[in-house]
Amino acid sequence: MMNKIAEATAYIKKQINGEPVAGVVLGSGLGNFAHEIKVEKEIKYEDIPHFPVSTVEGHSGKLLYGELSGKKIVAMAGRFHYYEGYHPHDVVFPIRVMKYLGIKNLFLSNAAGGTNPAFKVGDLMIINDHISFFTPNPLIGKNEKELGTRFPDMTEPYSHSLIAKAKAIAAAANIDVKEGVYVSVTGPTFETKAEYRFVNTMGADAVGMSTVQETIAAVHMGLPVFAVSVITDLGLREENNIITHEEVLQAAKEAEPKLAHIFKEMIAQL
Repeated sequence: MMNKIAEATAYIKKQINGEPVAGVVLGSGLGNFAHEIKVEKEIKYEDIPHFPVSTVEGHSGKLLYGELSGKKIVAMAGRFHYYEGYHPHDVVFPIRVMKYLGIKNLFLSNAAGGTNPAFKVGDLMIINDHISFFTPNPLIGKNEKELGTRFPDMTEPYSHSLIAKAKAIAAAANIDVKEGVYVSVTGPTFETKAEYRFVNTMGADAVGMSTVQETIAAVHMGLPVFAVSVITDLGLREENNIITHEEVLQAAKEAEPKLAHIFKEMIAQL
């Protein structure tokens, strides 16, 4: 594992100029955020040693290095999911590589189904905690001491200080943000009505198919995490509307400018 991380990191470092201060992962339908970055180098995942390749529509499959808000960042235009058939170690491999590229903070975004009755499509939910029981933990297996401790504490998986900054930025821009708990499931099926009710009953406000494994890997390495879900569909609904991936992508696209503003202002303050 450490040799693979070293090889991927070395390959990328040869092509970039300077150490990124932040890493950004763009979720489903949020790829247009990449246009906010003054891109200096674009690297296809398939060209990076040991990197998986994104297979999902709405995930372009490129690592972007450049400038955002006057700061050097590295961004994943497309992430990897357990449901694509990847091992959890593969899902979190890019997060580990970004840490070794030098990032000091990790920003995650995703499209999620809302299970909180107060939510509506297009809402932004700052993730303040998560439930990870339904997806395999990426730390299962031999622990690499260079990455972190065998039993990392998960009391604060999402940085309280970063959350406070985001809420202040949103308030100043009159952007309505929610806050809540995200539960990760394997996918790729969307949830049944009973599953949505179960997720809500257990105390989660949104459900999705990503983010949690990445967060666990980041916390394991001592990397502060900030994450936002774009609520792209509502699970607790009366009518029998069918949820489609195309609708999820469209809802994420419409909410993207608000998310972009928050990310840009937060990175400017790093």
